[in-house]
Amino acid sequence: MLALSTIIPRDPFNLVVLAVGVLVVFLLTVFAVGFQSKGEKSSLKAYLKFFWACFVKPHTGDGSGSQQDALESFYKAQADVYDATRTRLLKGREDMLGLVAAQLKHRCEAGLISQRPVWVDIGGGTGHNVEQMNAFLSVPNFFRAVYVVDLSPSLCTMARKRFNRLGWKNVHVICQDARTFRLHHHEPSHPRTQPIRDLDENADVGGAQLVTMSYALSMIPEFYPVIDSVGSLLSEHGVVGVCDFYVQSKVEFGRRNYTGGVVGRHCVWISRVFWRTWFEIDRVNLEAARRDYLEYRFGTVLSVNARNNFFGVKLPYYIWIGCSKDDGASTAKLAEIDAAATESPYLSALDLQTGPTPVDVEVRSKAYESAIVNLQASLPLPATWYQNHHWRIHYDDSLPKHTRFNNSYIYAFTWEDDRADARLLKVTPDDVVLAITSAGDNILSFCLDAPRRVHAVDLNPTQNHLLELKVAAFTALPYSDVWKLFGEGKHSDFRDLLVRKLSPHMSSAAFQYWLQNGPGVFEGVGGKGLYYSGGSGNALMLVGWLFRLLNLTPQVRKLCEAQTLAEQRDIWNASLKAVLHSKLLTWTVLSNEKWLWKALGVPPAQRAMIEADFQKNGGAEFDVKSGERTSSGNAVYEYVLNTFEPVVNSTLLSTQNHYYLLTLLGHYTPASHPTYLSPKSHLRLSKPSAFNGLRIHTDEISEVIARMRPGTLTIVVVMDSMDWFPPEGNQAVKQIRALNRALKVKGRVMLRSAGLEPWYVRVFGQCGFACKRVAVRVPGACVDRVNMYASTWICTKEKSIVEEDVKLNLRKSSMGELKI
Repeated sequence: MLALSTIIPRDPFNLVVLAVGVLVVFLLTVFAVGFQSKGEKSSLKAYLKFFWACFVKPHTGDGSGSQQDALESFYKAQADVYDATRTRLLKGREDMLGLVAAQLKHRCEAGLISQRPVWVDIGGGTGHNVEQMNAFLSVPNFFRAVYVVDLSPSLCTMARKRFNRLGWKNVHVICQDARTFRLHHHEPSHPRTQPIRDLDENADVGGAQLVTMSYALSMIPEFYPVIDSVGSLLSEHGVVGVCDFYVQSKVEFGRRNYTGGVVGRHCVWISRVFWRTWFEIDRVNLEAARRDYLEYRFGTVLSVNARNNFFGVKLPYYIWIGCSKDDGASTAKLAEIDAAATESPYLSALDLQTGPTPVDVEVRSKAYESAIVNLQASLPLPATWYQNHHWRIHYDDSLPKHTRFNNSYIYAFTWEDDRADARLLKVTPDDVVLAITSAGDNILSFCLDAPRRVHAVDLNPTQNHLLELKVAAFTALPYSDVWKLFGEGKHSDFRDLLVRKLSPHMSSAAFQYWLQNGPGVFEGVGGKGLYYSGGSGNALMLVGWLFRLLNLTPQVRKLCEAQTLAEQRDIWNASLKAVLHSKLLTWTVLSNEKWLWKALGVPPAQRAMIEADFQKNGGAEFDVKSGERTSSGNAVYEYVLNTFEPVVNSTLLSTQNHYYLLTLLGHYTPASHPTYLSPKSHLRLSKPSAFNGLRIHTDEISEVIARMRPGTLTIVVVMDSMDWFPPEGNQAVKQIRALNRALKVKGRVMLRSAGLEPWYVRVFGQCGFACKRVAVRVPGACVDRVNMYASTWICTKEKSIVEEDVKLNLRKSSMGELKI
């Protein structure tokens, strides 16, 4: 047997050589196995060429030191295997193409682009992107002309061979420095419709509607003039798409409000150091200035930060979709959009010059103020201003009041009976409605009634992301897809739908959220779906776990399929009712404050109201362990029992009560679902004007209504949110006074409460409201199909306390003058 010393050399030089050899073998194995493309014939020879050109072969040229020589030195030896060896390394290219294709299609359909588009692909190399684009848009038919601009003759040769093979006559390969490429040099016969914005001259020809760079920006030494040239190429409503590697620290971008969100953007120190050093070997530069300048020169429409996970290594890359910085930046457009958010009259420049200035002209939204600050600093507007729809109002996602929700929604479905709301409120086309977003179901129900405006308000950004997803789905998808997403809660092609169809109708923050989380929610391997996500999903999973533990799952299925109330009652009384009387349920859930808050959304103040009513009615608590009366859990237990029993006895789950059907099945059925999920509702909500009046605010109700023109709202729906305020604080008083200010006289506030006589109703009365309890829950009867709340109230504004405050201040002032 050989000694170990005869196998492993002791000489340090030999050790280094051995280590390098092992590393080479490892890298060759990685490239040969990992980069294997399923759609192309690859061979070990191709990866050997790739490895030689990238990691072994010295970078040489003809001695001139030009960028073209440097590129040729790198690409000439591997041009014929470039595409075969980049499939796994250069991730995100197809997503970028899908996103810009969706933007172009939307802008064409909206009439913003009236002619067949021109596309310039800077650093287009072998033309791979153009061929891949054909999966999203027909390149020969959709584009009038496509220009692949690259400085490497070898890659351009491969591109020409590609398009000759495909027979695409409208694709032109230009071997030229991107800094000097001018579209009008190649488009002399283009119809003279729009002036092109150029760096050195103005030619009366149209600009490009699409400019892309795919893993090219990081390889261009003089990147500033190239990014500037993109602005000269782009037409008025054109789109820019960039995909590339990056590394960056949050210190550099932390306070910017125009980046479209920063989810996943920060890279840890070791990642920044390693990838910068690694890529510099091949003259690829990952300094942050490239992406920063891109975001400074253009407006951000969508932004994605991702990682290419390969053999346990996470390689950061980004996808960025932008437009002209000036698109939508005019003060007139800003004021018009701001007027819709604050319910103030839109004042044109002519109005200001010829008429008296209204007293409320200074009412501005936070979004408008942030836009003005950016304009004064020559910065792009926040990304929400560049969206195709102005549904979502800009907010600062870095504030603790937003981040405390840990990037997760509590409610995946809404526990408010929309049918009862419609009966009580009778919404008209003249109404201006403000309501808490929650899961967005009731917001969509209000939109079905087509009031003049619907303001959706929620402090949790992800609740508004969910509403945005629903609004985008109705705007872009057929009924079959909408039903799969929100009826069944699952869709196997969610990610593809998000990129191809939904992305033009979403804000950057919402798109980032659903790109990161949506596939796991809608395409999850476990098959749970939307309604098992979020805090409310935890409650559904617990219910399902209990039924499985007690072997009651078959009975649950029968209950949900019962066709008569008598059949439903029999099934309930025979087996399932025992679960509600289970000591295990009371001990693990109903007496657990943390569980009540995180899963069921019951805050401590609301639980205190339930216990107070229970004690008023002579109730006592019961300890399930000792069998003695105590003060833990039984009030909530009795409350839940009074909720469920009447529901089962008076509403048929299979056809009439989708709220409880969902909690038992985890999805809706064609016979039992929310109003907004009917085919008839889809016809109405898919019309182009269906959501023109929708504005989505991410803030507290008090903050939103404080920035609204006084006396403009007609209906405010606060759900049970007032229950969350502690009686000893002043939050409720402040909000009620703000509601009085924002509402018209005879405007109404509708609220639900877990209490029979909530303490804050008296405060409404003291602040100019006439309060009426329009529904009350009594044992054995349903107040509505949800039956979750003890009472429903409508508080009608009878007088303005703001006017009284003004009169009082004037009186105090005059008395003070008299004393003097």
